[in-house]
Amino acid sequence: MRLSDTFPKPGSQKRRRRVGRGISAGQGASGGFGMRGQKSRSGRSTRPGFEGGQLPLYRRIPKLKHFPLINRMSYTIVNVGDLAELPKGTEVSLDSLMELGIVTQNDGPLKILGDGELSVALQVTAAAFTESAKRKIEGAGGSFNLLD
Repeated sequence: MRLSDTFPKPGSQKRRRRVGRGISAGQGASGGFGMRGQKSRSGRSTRPGFEGGQLPLYRRIPKLKHFPLINRMSYTIVNVGDLAELPKGTEVSLDSLMELGIVTQNDGPLKILGDGELSVALQVTAAAFTESAKRKIEGAGGSFNLLD
């Protein structure tokens, strides 16, 4: 048997080190904090995120939730429910919607959203469709065309 083969008994607990209780205790005097300086003082040394006076990371990154998308696509959006008053078989595009007054300004390519009900068969041409809009247009007997 060697000294390296010895282990504490199962369930036994080691006493915690009591720091700063005199020179003979092993961690006396400065208590493992060194002689002087910011980290040897009582209380917390620095607040979380402190970088020594340099502008910290949490102030260098952009504010408010997410970084902006660089090439963000802006759409002119129209809900399927807004197309419900149109007559049957109408060809719907951004130009025709502006002529009818459903859309007042061109904010980019047309995108059809699926809010509302549609019971009229229409031929819709747009740059983008949501899945629910596609289902409602086909369910009403109409068709949709994607622009490239």
